[in-house]
Amino acid sequence: MIVKKLRDKNEWSQEQLAEYSGLNVRTIQRVESGQKASLETLKCLASVFEVNISKLTEEITVIDKETDKWKKLPWWFRANMFGVNSRRHVQIMEFTLLTIAFGSWFFKPEIITTPTFFLAAYLTGWIIRFGDKNDAW
Repeated sequence: MIVKKLRDKNEWSQEQLAEYSGLNVRTIQRVESGQKASLETLKCLASVFEVNISKLTEEITVIDKETDKWKKLPWWFRANMFGVNSRRHVQIMEFTLLTIAFGSWFFKPEIITTPTFFLAAYLTGWIIRFGDKNDAW
């Protein structure tokens, strides 16, 4: 995601970034979609963007709730992010809900509790994808 943000900041297309970095367009697409990148790929991108490799490997997860972009997001999304400052917190919530759901399913399945936790985990994952799609973090 950070590669896409840096590319957008420079107003480059994926093709331009591929040309400047000496990488394949498909490699740029994979890196921007969040897939792992080789050290050589990271070195090429870091030199083009003039940043440290560590900058490319860190995930921008902080939510800036003061921007107009944030304020234009749907109320239900913003309400779900009350007290949440980063994408990582939402991921931890999703993982916790899934752990509880599977634990409930294996050790003491209940007709209401188990499906409720699975549904909550699913919805939390959906909210994460919505936030990714709308650049909420």
